[in-house]
Amino acid sequence: MVSEDWDSTLQVLDVHSSCVSDVRFSPDGKLLASGPDDNTIRLWDPATSTCRSTLEGHSGSVASVAFSPDGKLLASGSDDNTARLWDPATGTCRSTLEGHSEWVSSVAFSPDGKLLASGSSDKTVRLWDPATGTCRSTLEGHSDWVTSVAFSPGGKLLASGSSDNTIRLWGPATGSYRSTLVGHSDDVVSVAFSPDGKLLASGSSDNTVRLWDPATGTTRGNLEGHSFGVRSVAFLPDGKLLRSTDVDSDVLLWDIDQRRVFQEVETRDAPCLSVSTGHDLEANPGLAGPASGAPESRLATTSSLPLRVIKGWILLGERKLLFFPARSGCGGMLCVQCSVVAIGLGSGVVFFLDLM
Repeated sequence: MVSEDWDSTLQVLDVHSSCVSDVRFSPDGKLLASGPDDNTIRLWDPATSTCRSTLEGHSGSVASVAFSPDGKLLASGSDDNTARLWDPATGTCRSTLEGHSEWVSSVAFSPDGKLLASGSSDKTVRLWDPATGTCRSTLEGHSDWVTSVAFSPGGKLLASGSSDNTIRLWGPATGSYRSTLVGHSDDVVSVAFSPDGKLLASGSSDNTVRLWDPATGTTRGNLEGHSFGVRSVAFLPDGKLLRSTDVDSDVLLWDIDQRRVFQEVETRDAPCLSVSTGHDLEANPGLAGPASGAPESRLATTSSLPLRVIKGWILLGERKLLFFPARSGCGGMLCVQCSVVAIGLGSGVVFFLDLM
């Protein structure tokens, strides 16, 4: 549903044949990757709303996509038990990373782009050399599905969250085990480091967010406020606020120092966020994310007006632009680059909303 008095451009891309599971902007915002359940990845030009290329090769659903820090590679994880590396400029597959024996659920590049981590339901994390496509290390220790992987800002630590209710910390340079963080009573679905690397946040199906000191492995706080399982966590770039999203699409912003929830926070001057349903919510300059269905929460944009989501409505300032219900199929995906909103739905539709 679009308000009758709205005159901006809406372009619908109804090309996927199944649920859109992940959408990610490239670091420079010039490409958008969408990963649906039809075994393909599509690369879009947000400026023209055209499909640049369709990446074919996976024989199973694509669960996760991630651009390298320089934007020259795109990684994808699939339930065909492989990860793939693609050249987004040409749409060609550079490498097929084989080694996992089950679904690859999460992929993440190191800050310098020299390592790719993949988490799998085979209970392992693998570290790959993107330049050669070879496996550098296999990290074993989890007793259940690895749901999420994240590098620390300096790249010296790798965190993995698992359905065994724990987080493990690793030294990615050597593949060495560091510590196990125990405290959650259900699946750990998402992990994220603070911008200075001094805190690690974890979101769990036990409806809580926990803060950890990665240097000592001790708990720094237990944030309670969600009524449903937490599916994603991310620090805002200044490290003072943490955003968490649950499976009912409710979004909470936490003051880290006060350990309390903001129901509505103005963040128009901060870099935005990108979201991956069921995976990490990552802080990246110029990207905005999730979050349909929050009772009332303000999201950041780089325009002069705040983009907000209130009870399923996307608003620019006080104007209702688009109704984006929380239960729009497979969770729904929302990313923002400057004034352009890219939305992927469970029906297979991807469309762009130009706010300017």
